[in-house]
Amino acid sequence: MIRNFDKNKHSVYLLNYHLVMVVKYRRQVIDGDISKRLLEIFTYIGEKYGVMPIEWNHDIDHVHVLFKAQPQTEISKFLNAYKSASSRLIKKEYPQIRQKLWKEMFWSKSYALMTSGGASLSVLKEYIEKQGTKPRNMRKE
Repeated sequence: MIRNFDKNKHSVYLLNYHLVMVVKYRRQVIDGDISKRLLEIFTYIGEKYGVMPIEWNHDIDHVHVLFKAQPQTEISKFLNAYKSASSRLIKKEYPQIRQKLWKEMFWSKSYALMTSGGASLSVLKEYIEKQGTKPRNMRKE
């Protein structure tokens, strides 16, 4: 399997995340236009934090995002900035949402965030357990 690693001056990394964000009270307000605008906002704010969406999809009450980050990315700060800005902008640009979400928040406070490096934990554990067990002359340098 070919992996596309990212790199900077001092490191090589592969930091992929799967994020699920839910609309407050699970209100059914996301359609294609709103989803597209939410992705635009995600992309714009993500540039400032070293976050880049890879895949985006939605249902009527939540979104799924697969995104890449950098080692210095502060994920929680990015998510707070995104949720605040997107809540404000979506409610301003789509006033019909206020009929179902009358307070300022668009998103639920909670979210699901999973790392997605491509290898299972059991494969990684086995790899780490085997480090240093090959004779020195058999290792590929």
